[in-house]
Amino acid sequence: MKYLILVPDGAADVTVPGEKTPLEAASTPAIDALARHGRVGLVRTIPRGVAPGSDAANMAVLGYDPARDLTGRSPLEAVSMGIELGDRDVAFRANLVTLEGGGDYADLTIVDHASGDISDGEARVLIEFLDREIGSGDPRNGGRVQFFPGVSYRHAFIVRDGQPCPTESGIGDVFADYPGYALIPPHDILGRQIGLYLPDSQPDKENERYLLELMEKSYALLKDHEVNRARIAAGLRPANSLWIWGEGRRPSLQKITEKYGLSGSVVSAVDLIKGIGICAGLTPVRVEGATGTITTNFKGKGQAAIDAFAGGQDLAYIHVEAPDECAHQGSREDKIRSLECIDRDIVAPIFRYLKDSGEDFRILIVPDHRTPVVIRTHTDEPVPFVLYDSRAAGGIDEPAHAFTERSGAEGLKMHSGRELADAFFLGG
Repeated sequence: MKYLILVPDGAADVTVPGEKTPLEAASTPAIDALARHGRVGLVRTIPRGVAPGSDAANMAVLGYDPARDLTGRSPLEAVSMGIELGDRDVAFRANLVTLEGGGDYADLTIVDHASGDISDGEARVLIEFLDREIGSGDPRNGGRVQFFPGVSYRHAFIVRDGQPCPTESGIGDVFADYPGYALIPPHDILGRQIGLYLPDSQPDKENERYLLELMEKSYALLKDHEVNRARIAAGLRPANSLWIWGEGRRPSLQKITEKYGLSGSVVSAVDLIKGIGICAGLTPVRVEGATGTITTNFKGKGQAAIDAFAGGQDLAYIHVEAPDECAHQGSREDKIRSLECIDRDIVAPIFRYLKDSGEDFRILIVPDHRTPVVIRTHTDEPVPFVLYDSRAAGGIDEPAHAFTERSGAEGLKMHSGRELADAFFLGG
């Protein structure tokens, strides 16, 4: 038996009066054919009380309980980036974002959480510059903090062993009592003045004050950096500030490969998803040209899964970030186009390969969460899924089935990702 899980990140949306959702508007004949000959429904991937992020949702799709197993987003990304974390280390996500406006730092407005999809090379120059200035190169930090370059706007900031990291006011033992903070994801506040969403700077909040100082210093250092001057001259958005969030400690997960007795690969451009896959026992596959945006190499991702199956792997977990990024940018047209690319360049060729292989196979297609274009951020409502089993498909032909929110609402109800994962891997 071969198993394919495809996660079109943020593909599900909400109904706007007089308008089809992107899933309803997109031409997805391959996925809809799977729906007609499979089962459709809704699944709650985000447990109540858990923030609707891709970390929690993708863990749920793989059968984990985010309320219990999620220890933070950035540690999962750090695993993918090859960063070793000790038990007392704290990892953070450090976005390169675009801020606009005048006045104090708190008066600025965040207009882009991704700095115009800045290139890896430009981002590396900026992150390494910041690491020299306010990270490991700052003698006051004692070498205990470091910035690590990642992909495009997504980077890591690590605090080692909860040791002193002095702020301007000389406060020490920062993060020694790390409990977790309410740091806000930047994609949740696009178009807003940032003052209400910054780390707390009250005198008794020394840890948050340190993070705020780093963000303020990053803006002072980056706004006139030569990389950003060149981007502005080219009509591109500058990466003029860090936004620090997604904190957590090293996770410890039961390997899905052991739980279900499978070998598998994870295909994604996003360090978070690769990190979840690695923790789950999956092998990350690098795809040339995989960007995490509408420009990603859709065909390459599909071929990577086919190659994994041909090489003897049982499971391919494909994550496609593009629908989510398009929704964050407020582009309904690009979100629709990304769904059509997924259908044509990923689902259709993999289905042909699996059908021609002569082996039994199952396919699960499920967004991790909803990212409605109208609000440009994540929500926690249940998402539609398609579950196809080649052994049962001949006895199913439901013309009304489709990969849409409406069709899902009329189908099966799954109360957790664990329930859906067990149905997918174990049958039933």
